[in-house]
Amino acid sequence: MRKLVSIIVVMVCLLLAVPAQSQVKFGLKGGLDISKLDNNIGDNTTGFFVGPMLDVTLPIVGLGIDVAALYSQSGMDVNNKSSEKLKSIEIPVNLKWTLGLGSTFGVFIAAGPQFGFSLNDGWKELMEETNKNFVSVNVGAGLKLLRHLQVGVNYNIGASKLGDMIVDESKNLRSGVRKNSWQVSLAYMF
Repeated sequence: MRKLVSIIVVMVCLLLAVPAQSQVKFGLKGGLDISKLDNNIGDNTTGFFVGPMLDVTLPIVGLGIDVAALYSQSGMDVNNKSSEKLKSIEIPVNLKWTLGLGSTFGVFIAAGPQFGFSLNDGWKELMEETNKNFVSVNVGAGLKLLRHLQVGVNYNIGASKLGDMIVDESKNLRSGVRKNSWQVSLAYMF
């Protein structure tokens, strides 16, 4: 019984010590969003995103979590007929692994889900039905520079559809539209 209690006490101490040793940083993140709708509907469009960010890293292992709440404005150009902006709040939750070369330079890779919440119905004119919530998957890499800067590149893959669009009116064909995008970001950590 004493061994079991001792093991439990040691485990609790280790679990409490790991978060105490982790590095927690707050910052601001912003960048460029180059979006493309699937099914070859329209051209690439450019937008932006900006918002607060939280980065938690275990120093020895280099494993951590990167969470942000970003205001995003991405475009949609449908066959050169109409151009609208999707305004949304997007919350990426990425698992991040960093290989640090001292405290002034590091390389990281990240992956995880991103949850989006539409703030406007600007696309209703272009789509038959629109969804208020959508999910996508991030895959990315980047650099940590001078303890405070992070530069990254992500590819964001639409996992759920933004809405339904009529592709061919004569045949009444509908298509579920997903947004894929390249994102280039810059973050300043306090």
